[in-house]
Amino acid sequence: MKEYLEIGEIVGTHGIKGEVRVYPWADSGEFLLQFDTLYFDEQGKAPIKIIKSYVHKNVVVMKLEGVEGVEKASALRSKVLWMRREDAELEEGAYFIQDLIGLNVLDKDTGKLYGQISDVSATGANDVYHIKGEDGREVLIAAVPSVVIDIEPEQGLIRIRPLKGSFEDEN
Repeated sequence: MKEYLEIGEIVGTHGIKGEVRVYPWADSGEFLLQFDTLYFDEQGKAPIKIIKSYVHKNVVVMKLEGVEGVEKASALRSKVLWMRREDAELEEGAYFIQDLIGLNVLDKDTGKLYGQISDVSATGANDVYHIKGEDGREVLIAAVPSVVIDIEPEQGLIRIRPLKGSFEDEN
């Protein structure tokens, strides 16, 4: 698992004091408020201290150390921000999407391999896992407790009990 994960993108400035607007790549902007330091690279070699942050509409407004004035803030537009995995606090049973992509999906009862997670979509009510089979066919399953039984990123797999008809062509 990667130590540093993408968390959002600077999409513009806010006000005249050098604040930036960050579009969060997380379930909510509030997730970004837990960090004191983020990074401009995936190796953690370019840290940036966060002086203050708050959610404003669909973005997070951040005041970054050393960024004074609109010109300096504007120069950061389109920069991706990274977080260090160990700095994040996740709720019980929550996972980073990047950790789910590529996991093998097995039937909990039969051990049958359905494919690998190729994508995760947020629908509002629950996430939807995209499972790509060896034949290239994609099946979507609801990521709800009655379907997704076990998630073990360290073992590289997810065990499911698919709803009847999910994998129709299967006998």
